[in-house]
Amino acid sequence: MKKITNKLAIIMMVSTGLLSGCTKFLEQTPNAVLSSDQVKEPERLLTATYAALGNDHYDVPFSLWPYGTVRSDDAYKGGSGPQDIQTFHFLEVSSNITTNFAELDKLWFQLYVAISRANTTIKTIQEMDGFEGKEGKLAEARFLRGHFYFMLKNLFKYVPYIDENVPIDNYETVSNRALSNDALWQKIVDDFQYAVDHLPTTQTEIGRANRIAAAAYLAKTYLYKAYRQDNAERHAVTGINSDDLNKVLENTDIVLASNHALEADFAFNFLPGKYENGTEAIFSVQFSKDDGTKFGRVNFSDVLSVPMGVGCCDFNKPSQSLVNAFRTTGKGVPLDNYNTLNTFNASEKYDPRLFHTVAIPGLPYKYNTKRTYQESWNRNPADYSVYASLKENVDPDCDCFVPMAPFFANTKNRIVLRVADVLLMRAEALIESHRPAEALPLINQVRLRAKNSATMTGYATDKMLIETYKNGENIIWNEENARKALRWERRLELAMENGRFFDLVRWGIADQTMNAYYESEKSRRSYYAVAHFTADKNEYLPIPEAQIRLSKYLYKQNPGY
Repeated sequence: MKKITNKLAIIMMVSTGLLSGCTKFLEQTPNAVLSSDQVKEPERLLTATYAALGNDHYDVPFSLWPYGTVRSDDAYKGGSGPQDIQTFHFLEVSSNITTNFAELDKLWFQLYVAISRANTTIKTIQEMDGFEGKEGKLAEARFLRGHFYFMLKNLFKYVPYIDENVPIDNYETVSNRALSNDALWQKIVDDFQYAVDHLPTTQTEIGRANRIAAAAYLAKTYLYKAYRQDNAERHAVTGINSDDLNKVLENTDIVLASNHALEADFAFNFLPGKYENGTEAIFSVQFSKDDGTKFGRVNFSDVLSVPMGVGCCDFNKPSQSLVNAFRTTGKGVPLDNYNTLNTFNASEKYDPRLFHTVAIPGLPYKYNTKRTYQESWNRNPADYSVYASLKENVDPDCDCFVPMAPFFANTKNRIVLRVADVLLMRAEALIESHRPAEALPLINQVRLRAKNSATMTGYATDKMLIETYKNGENIIWNEENARKALRWERRLELAMENGRFFDLVRWGIADQTMNAYYESEKSRRSYYAVAHFTADKNEYLPIPEAQIRLSKYLYKQNPGY
């Protein structure tokens, strides 16, 4: 049971009322000597900003599972059928997406509420003098603002950039096209760069952003920024900027020189209790219970993904394509013609990460050999097959499993950044810098850890086969094959962690990947008959119509909507 044990746990009890209670403070002129209440005020505001990390809901999930996983080739929506949260169904098939979906408007709104908290914190701290740690507090607030803008940017591409210097009365004058695509990325870069420059390498309180987390996020932002989309009305990648790639290398250097390292077993990243905030986790959203609130600060983003056999509601279902992607050749490398099976085949060999990522009928659920995952646990197998997502879920026997009828939540942290992602970001930057030989050992680190990840899955070792890449033996390691291997590795290592779709958009291959996926799925899932991905449209969500109206039509809609 995770109880309140440190300052960041207190974050999980903060409500939006805290900010409204700060208006009188913001009207005061700071004196040369601060009162004890004034000294505490920046910490309270910063706590409220951290609290925004968990201010989401199952239909407004900050984990972004409907947007980063279900929109990709990795998962089906799940639930009772296409009409169950129908917006997410339309996102899955890239069809009938309209500008008035309430879920998109609420997501936009909640992310800007979080940014507003960060801006209030930043402005308050900037206007105060005479307290220790001022720059560090500013850096934490800017890190969090960067995080929320990074999410908005990936979802909507063109968003109004509002910082602490924009008066509230001027919000409606800021266009979502005031900044170019590259300039908007640069604003996010600036926040994370400030955080790298001013945060300590370690924090005494678990859950706070530190310099290592900021460097990892800065590297990630530069990697996205590097893939230029210079035409405002198109989303095609026009080039990859070498200066941005060098910044990826510079900042991943900082992370990989730190005390963070890969976990010994892949599974340890996705287990509760003593495994949380482990050596691989660079930044995580902290959850809790028994904190004085009704249910605790639990994983509201992902409560729908619990299979029906242990709870509700069987959403976010791994696709057959994803399961097939884990198949390996007799040499232990990914299978080129992989997507030919319509079910899991126990006689095949698979990458070990499959059994940490996907619940498969007949195998233990979440490593509990006394609880076998059954086909009957699936709510609608005709539409959504028979698999379930494992990484965000926990063993129901864990005291971190929180019944909150009709849903079942848990208090396991959600990792935002981890070392394997950083290794693969660095490998990608090296490959796109025409240095594929230097990327090989980085990718092999990730694969070797996968090979050794049988601590929790001893029941499936006879089905596992994976080897590191060996030039001239199981691969010809040239730039083309290195790029292919890197992109495959990201899919397997980070599957169901809600970044797959954003990778496809970054690489400029979302349309070809998704339409090939839809074509292969039509024989498996009848509702895919209407699925089609439209290039220069479906890479991003529409700007919510309600927000365009509130801007008095200053905001410009994304292409195609």
